Amino acid sequence: MNIILMGPPGAGKGTQARHLVETRGMVQLSTGDMLREAKESGTEMGTVVAGVMERGELVTDEIVIGLIREKIEAGQGNGFIFDGFPRTLAQADALADLLAATGQTLDAVIEMKVDDDVLVARITARSTCGNCGEVYNDNIRPQPADGTCSNCGASDFRRRADDNEESLRTRLMEYYKKTSPLIGYYYAKGDLTRVNGLADIKTVQASIAGVLGN
Repeated sequence: MNIILMGPPGAGKGTQARHLVETRGMVQLSTGDMLREAKESGTEMGTVVAGVMERGELVTDEIVIGLIREKIEAGQGNGFIFDGFPRTLAQADALADLLAATGQTLDAVIEMKVDDDVLVARITARSTCGNCGEVYNDNIRPQPADGTCSNCGASDFRRRADDNEESLRTRLMEYYKKTSPLIGYYYAKGDLTRVNGLADIKTVQASIAGVLGN
């Protein structure tokens, strides 16, 4: 099963993707992670990526699609979670062509809907474990009193420098400008399902499981 998780910064896509990886054996394809991995791989594609990044240029859609093709053809895992891709209509078309060419299908596009004001309040209170990525929140899920992560036991808690209201609202505006055409694109195809991204983690997990079960 192959899915796209959509949602603004801080909606919880990473948390939900990790859950799907752990419980369903899916593979999360994050554009940023794939580029970093390729740069360090020493492969022909990795050399291309390293050169582009060292020159400070933008990585082309063709390169990203090439990296995704490599992952799909490797055939690992029980389906893919596309995270951070596609971001444009051209990328959505390219992904559709790639899936068709490799005998794959796109089974669901899940949009994690949020209320911007609530999201900003939540994210400005957010911290993560620097070791495993577990997410905490000063208001609803504070860091454990003993100062160690409840998931891995590490004590390296971090806050993103841009998790402030001004930066968040700028990132939200950029997200909506770029993704609103994609929402219409997948809605027209009958692929789009919306879930409440501001519900508690387990409720969101159940909502996504319901989509995938259907």
